Amino acid sequence: MSTRSASDSHSVDSSGKVEKGNGVIEKLPPSEYYAASEGLTLEKEAVVSKEDMELERRASLKLDLTLLPVMTMFYLLSFLDRANIGNARVAGLQTALGLSDTEYQICVTILYVPYILAELPSNLLLRRIGPNILMPTILTAWGLVVTFQGFVSSIAYFFSAASLSGAFSGLLAAAIQNMDGLGGKEGWSWIFILEGLFTVLVGVASFFLVPATPQHASILSQAEKDALKRRLERDRPLISTHDAFKPKEVLRSFLSPHVIILFVVFFLGGTLLYGLALFLPSIVRQLGFGRTESQLLSVGPFAVGFVVSVISAWWSDRYNTRGVPLIAISGLSIAGWALFLSADNKYVLYGALYLMVPGIYGVSPVTCAWVANNSEPYFRRASSIAIGFMATNAGGILSTWRFPTKEGPKFTNTAIMNLVFSCVMVVFTILNMLYLHQQNQRKVRHRHEILKPYATDEEPEGGVRAWVELGDKHPDFKYTL
Repeated sequence: MSTRSASDSHSVDSSGKVEKGNGVIEKLPPSEYYAASEGLTLEKEAVVSKEDMELERRASLKLDLTLLPVMTMFYLLSFLDRANIGNARVAGLQTALGLSDTEYQICVTILYVPYILAELPSNLLLRRIGPNILMPTILTAWGLVVTFQGFVSSIAYFFSAASLSGAFSGLLAAAIQNMDGLGGKEGWSWIFILEGLFTVLVGVASFFLVPATPQHASILSQAEKDALKRRLERDRPLISTHDAFKPKEVLRSFLSPHVIILFVVFFLGGTLLYGLALFLPSIVRQLGFGRTESQLLSVGPFAVGFVVSVISAWWSDRYNTRGVPLIAISGLSIAGWALFLSADNKYVLYGALYLMVPGIYGVSPVTCAWVANNSEPYFRRASSIAIGFMATNAGGILSTWRFPTKEGPKFTNTAIMNLVFSCVMVVFTILNMLYLHQQNQRKVRHRHEILKPYATDEEPEGGVRAWVELGDKHPDFKYTL
């Protein structure tokens, strides 16, 4: 076998020897040989030309300005349509349909079951179908379901529709609920109809906006695509992007200690996050504010949560750390719930929401990045991400039963539970950091023993087989703390 590196014209044979242009024969280290055999570059200190740096900068900027807004809109709408049931409740949904607290909680509980069941299969199918097909299809179908939910007039149909919707939308709900009576529909119905129709429009448009890969992005020139490909290969050079699906990778993800630890963090965080997403408007309403006022007042804490989320994401990426930002921002949640428990004044209780919401929304992107960073190869990483979101949605189920109207407005039992959950999240974050640090040290100390089962005469360090089989457990894979 003879291949050529993407960065030069050096010929690499099956023994890992490289023939350079001046006739010099050099033996490549196994990891560099694998990269070269895949047409990639792998250097301990990668040298990037100024031309490539400029091409990468332009390509990244173009994608940031075109693809990132679309993906952000996807996530915004998925959340908007998932918990607008909380705003619809304040707008009169529960009263109009004659639902008791228990019946309303059942509706919201059913919402999470399809999420949990679909997370893993959808993640595994994403590569095969392509994000340019799967994501717009799901978003469009989602929007249709939410739209039709606005035409519900009986509890039986509402039960089935509620299994596919939710999210916070205070600002829109405050305006939309004033359409009460228009077309014979109540204000809460228009919340679903208008927000659902907007989701459908975005979903249909996204079929033409989302490329399958950066290589299919029409906005990029060929030179920019090539430069971006080299950049991606430098970021993840050791595992082929065409590795085949193996069921054992899913099992390995389930059995990975760091995934199990973060499963707990995801579950606790999901309980806190969805509790606030679904019930914050109701909490504000029970503090003694009016219906429209409650919708508007629910916007502020989430706006601050957005700012803190952006800061936490930037911080964790800038310093390549996940645990420290997670612990620091969880401190906001702890302070918020402690204040909520100790205060009696309704304005102080409302003010506590400005700590509670950022304290959980700010940790979400960091936690998601953490589990993705430390899972390889592709299908193990996809499984780990799905497992995390399954845990989050399981926490959502618990949250739906923690805010009965009769315990408002302080919801003391739930506030105590959420305070404890916030503290336990910090404990498990520290535990995960310690475990990953210990594993990194173990890899250094026992490198030979780890690679020995995969070693051959031609590949004393295991080569491709070691990387594919070990994935993130490979000695050269350094876990992110």
